[in-house]
Amino acid sequence: MPKDPIAASKEHSLVVTRDFISQPRITYKTVSGVNGPLVILDDVKFPKFAEIVQLVLADGTPRTGQVLEVSGKKAVVQVFEGTSGIDAKNTLCEFTGDILRTPVSEDMLGRVFNGSGKPIDRGPPVLAEDFLDIQGQPINPWCRIYPEEMIQTGISTIDVMNSIARGQKIPIFSAAGLPHNEIAAQICRQSGLVKNRDVMDENEHDNFAIVFAAMGVNMETARFFKQDFEENGSMENVCLFLNLANDPTIERIITPRLALTTAEYLAYQCEKHVLVILTDMSSYAEALREVSAAREEVPGRRGFPGYMYTDLATIYERAGRVEGRNGSITQIPILTMPNDDITHPIPDLTGYITEGQIYIDRQLHNRQIYPPINVLPSLSRLMKSAIGENMTRKDHSDVSNQLYACYAIGKDVQAIKAVVGEEALTSEDLLYLDFLSKFEKSFISQGNYENRTVFDSLDIGWKLLRIFPKELLKRIPQSTLEEFYPRDSRHADKQQSEKKEKA
Repeated sequence: MPKDPIAASKEHSLVVTRDFISQPRITYKTVSGVNGPLVILDDVKFPKFAEIVQLVLADGTPRTGQVLEVSGKKAVVQVFEGTSGIDAKNTLCEFTGDILRTPVSEDMLGRVFNGSGKPIDRGPPVLAEDFLDIQGQPINPWCRIYPEEMIQTGISTIDVMNSIARGQKIPIFSAAGLPHNEIAAQICRQSGLVKNRDVMDENEHDNFAIVFAAMGVNMETARFFKQDFEENGSMENVCLFLNLANDPTIERIITPRLALTTAEYLAYQCEKHVLVILTDMSSYAEALREVSAAREEVPGRRGFPGYMYTDLATIYERAGRVEGRNGSITQIPILTMPNDDITHPIPDLTGYITEGQIYIDRQLHNRQIYPPINVLPSLSRLMKSAIGENMTRKDHSDVSNQLYACYAIGKDVQAIKAVVGEEALTSEDLLYLDFLSKFEKSFISQGNYENRTVFDSLDIGWKLLRIFPKELLKRIPQSTLEEFYPRDSRHADKQQSEKKEKA
């Protein structure tokens, strides 16, 4: 239901003036130096950490900055729009006495903003329902709800072997040239909540939203996501924040925080289930390194600041669910590993904070397998609480474990075959090689627009496991084998056709 324009305007006026404090502000012309994205001011009266500074250049161009460091009457300010054109003599600086807040509203869905939160879709300004601190509000750990409901993505390797719980934070580890954007778009198109064994809630369209933040991406990537959302009719439930490669680097520091503040409002005030996609976190970390270098801080590994772990945690830990609120925030940050190096500080520290990872593999991609998700290094730490009887199916955990074991053994046999040749392999080894080939062709590989339910994916898994005799399926209990192993694919197809006829 669209809001009454008059009521929305009145609400906006109340919000704007609610915390307004009429105090005289002092304007300074004491810029003593510019260093990269930082401006240094002298003789400032009582500067405050994280205070917002309004700068006006000699030609009248307004810019916004934030106090990073205070030392007596000296203040170091980071300028979000960049420092090009700032004149030390003629630049006016006004300290507002307030922190950085962003206007939020349910009307932000369907809109496109730049990395500073300003509309760039030629639409009208957003009538704010509230102004929130972009750093977010601290959540009492006691009030957090443990994620238990599974989000179905329609991708077999994720749904069966790396199940995502609602409220989880799970990154995609990728690299340059790999289809991580296509996978993220497919997850957006197909995601929904599995309520029980037979009911799958398709996105809860009225109650589902996506907040997408792009940092340092090229125009082609930004256009791909925007076009994909529009063509699939989901743009009205999407809020886009775009910091492109030609935008100021320093702007990338606040872009993910603007996106998460918007997501928190939609989740905890509007009680929507929000999926937040952040790409590319590597660009964010490099912007953090640039600011750290400008401040002449002692560098850590590969030049990144020593506090990068803490800084990343302030972003990732804003996912989750809160007691008393029906909404949730699920985070899927995407990061590109430089030189495919998983030990690089960015993926390394991200892995410590988040609850697993989805690993995009270059070798699978080179063999034209989509999605090229390598299940062996991939992991979902909250999977155990999102699957099983009354949530997906009681055989889910056992099938996942057995598929892992068989695929790992198949990889070992493949390596042995390269050394000794196929003639030296046993009949059991040949079964694992057969499984390896079929697993990659029929389970991992699927179409870009192929949406498999978790039950379809489990049936495909059982079809592959029937390659082996029961004696080799040691990860599955006997009772589960007796119930599911005898079923053949024709029986499963018959059941599906009967369900369609009833529907």
